[in-house]
Amino acid sequence: ALSTVPVAAMVFYFYPRGYVPGREDWLIYMGKDKYENEDLIRYGLPVDVWFHVDDMSSAHVYLRLPEGASMDDIPEETLDDCVQLVKANSIQGCKMNNIDVIYTPWQNLRKTASMEVGQVSFHDPRNVKKVRVERKQNEIINRLEKTRVEKYPDLKAEKETYESLKRNARKAEDRVKRAEEKAAKEEAKRQEDLRTYKHLMKEENMVSNQELKSKYKNVEDMEDDFM
Repeated sequence: ALSTVPVAAMVFYFYPRGYVPGREDWLIYMGKDKYENEDLIRYGLPVDVWFHVDDMSSAHVYLRLPEGASMDDIPEETLDDCVQLVKANSIQGCKMNNIDVIYTPWQNLRKTASMEVGQVSFHDPRNVKKVRVERKQNEIINRLEKTRVEKYPDLKAEKETYESLKRNARKAEDRVKRAEEKAAKEEAKRQEDLRTYKHLMKEENMVSNQELKSKYKNVEDMEDDFM
């Protein structure tokens, strides 16, 4: 069953190569155990990428990407840190060479009520990447472990805040788009009015002085005609 108290989940955070202090871009995090994994699965963000040892039990490791980035944008050294951390947190995988680690966007994770705790599948298997990890690199693991921070975040509240900010950003973008469309329509109308005015002012549509002289004997007659 899913945890009913997401605030109690213990989450480990790590700072890989490529991480910028003070930001959440390129931040690695993982749950303490499979029960924490349930909360991470449930409250992940669209900017998260999920990592796991292929066909073995392991920790669920997540990498938080910058807005607008994709899996293809993950720097090689940051990817190495992620897969090494996953391998090190697999009881079976940490003892083996040449294992595969799979990774996919959090949104591609599929969870059903019939699945065991911590178990997931994928909406689209084609959107799952695989990388071969030849051996454990202790220098990477030791460096990451020195950056580890334990927290008990309110994952649900964090997700709600993220979604609220995204909704507000979309609304702002929509307002800008509507204003631009309105301005474009007004400019198109102005240009059309200008073209119409120029058409009316064309020489063939104007009465020449010669025509006025032939029609009217004097200015008074012309003025009477326009009264």
